[in-house]
Amino acid sequence: MYRAPVDDIAFTLKHVAGMQEAMDAGQLGDLSDDLVDAILAEAGRFASEEMAPLAPNGEKGTPLKDAEVTTPEGWSELYQNWISGGWNSLTGTPEYGGQGLPTMLSVATNEMWNSSSMAFSLCSLLTMGAVEALSAHASDDLKNLYLEKLISGAWTGTMNLTEPAAGSDLTALKARAERNDDGSYRIFGQKIYITYGEHDFADNIIHLVLARLPDAPTGTKGISLFLVPKFLVNGDGTLGARNDLFCNGVEHKLGIHGSPTCTMIYGDGKFGETPGAIGWVIGEENRGLACMFTMMNNARLNVGIQGVAVAEAAYQQALDYAQERTQGRAPGWQGEGMSPIIEHPDIQRDLLTMKALIQASRSIAYSCAHAIDMADSAAERGEADVARHWRERANLLTPVAKAFSTDIGVQAASIGVQVHGGMGFIEETGAARLLRDARIAPIYEGTNGIQAIDLVTRKLAQSGGEHITGYIDELKDIAARVARKNSPEFGLTADRLNSALSDLTESTGWLLQALQDGRMAEALAGATPYQRLFGLAAGAAYLAKGALVETGDDSARIALCRFCAENMLAETAALRDAVMHGSTSLLGARAALK
Repeated sequence: MYRAPVDDIAFTLKHVAGMQEAMDAGQLGDLSDDLVDAILAEAGRFASEEMAPLAPNGEKGTPLKDAEVTTPEGWSELYQNWISGGWNSLTGTPEYGGQGLPTMLSVATNEMWNSSSMAFSLCSLLTMGAVEALSAHASDDLKNLYLEKLISGAWTGTMNLTEPAAGSDLTALKARAERNDDGSYRIFGQKIYITYGEHDFADNIIHLVLARLPDAPTGTKGISLFLVPKFLVNGDGTLGARNDLFCNGVEHKLGIHGSPTCTMIYGDGKFGETPGAIGWVIGEENRGLACMFTMMNNARLNVGIQGVAVAEAAYQQALDYAQERTQGRAPGWQGEGMSPIIEHPDIQRDLLTMKALIQASRSIAYSCAHAIDMADSAAERGEADVARHWRERANLLTPVAKAFSTDIGVQAASIGVQVHGGMGFIEETGAARLLRDARIAPIYEGTNGIQAIDLVTRKLAQSGGEHITGYIDELKDIAARVARKNSPEFGLTADRLNSALSDLTESTGWLLQALQDGRMAEALAGATPYQRLFGLAAGAAYLAKGALVETGDDSARIALCRFCAENMLAETAALRDAVMHGSTSLLGARAALK
């Protein structure tokens, strides 16, 4: 059973990602060590004792009958307990009932929720994204009517982008909107893959829907974003009539079976006197994509933390199994009979690889959240240049946090099945469920290939390439500190880390030059290996940063850091070679795809 790693999470937040330094500088308001520790401890208790035991119920799915979805046994009650604890409102603005706490705490608690039950936790992920979009772009009238309920979790939110013919390319979007005389709109169309588009957790579901107006420009510049509630809301906040929208189907999926993935129908006359789901524009007409990206950027970091979370759950389960399962006699085993398989070097390699990847990706994700908090804090103080620096840092790390972390979520869950051997292929152990759940995270909220394109074509060029250069210099400083320490416990860590960061520097320069020269196809051919290289190098540097913290009990962190450096960083040279020299063979092999 999952046990929230509260100590590891707290250490990473405070000493790797930068929370302690920010608190000491007064950049996070009244946040204190005691408050952080109390929040993490209670979140860990709730995740371990209340969420995790109910996770297996999700495998029974979410039946649909008469346009209503029934969630797994105990989940509706669990959701009410979760929002009663104030967990949905953690980072919400106090003006609308939120607690105003940093993004770092939200990301840390989200890790615990998703380790306990990824399928259950998806509902709140979308609601939090809706809150972000409304807070940034909605009119005061819409904020006053909807934000308090969404922030508390009394109502939930969704994101409606995808259609049967419009996935990542929204230029093919067909959903349409018509203006009403009272300033509202009527929405018509079909949306697919809508997470928690229908459920029994809350009294109302607030859908954020992309659609086109009749006179809209072509392409993405003609897309508007609309707020479309399941139930219309009266001026006093009470619920009114059912809106003309409904769930027409629930997908049968590889994983996350407890999360209803819905096909939503808007405006076919099933509900309401006049066909058309009534909605209100968010922001300006034809500017909906900018509003939706606010929601998606929030979601991408939180999907990244799903990768960390499922990897952590898989690691814990594999570790427990390896300590209990006996097979063969490991070298040096002095006990009676067969040894636990954890004593075999190959199993140790598997478990250490899982643990190192988890800590590397956790550090990247938390550092991304820290950058968001620092940007917000600097903006509040009117320090525009500082805010811009941290906003660029968040921009840079978001695609890596999403893609690297979700890739390792799949990798770690697969290793977890391997550690279980044949029992990993049997459903009763739960190892297979984690692998199935993990597989969606590299796909939704922008596939990891799209994240690689975003990283290379947009994020590297920030400030003319100066930001990425400065970031790599910060990582090199960590390697220099390891070298100066000159401690035998670190082994070859400094040398291996310097080599990895040299690979990152060289491939970054090559990509920037390729973009400047207009060699777009070559740059895109190297985008995915570059993203992996970035994650490995940065993650290993963060492991070293944590290992340098002297707490009196740092031997395990040093050992993990050294293992990563000496066993995993050799991959960066191959990745650098693929970035810089792989495009010709890749692009030339198109004829082989028959």
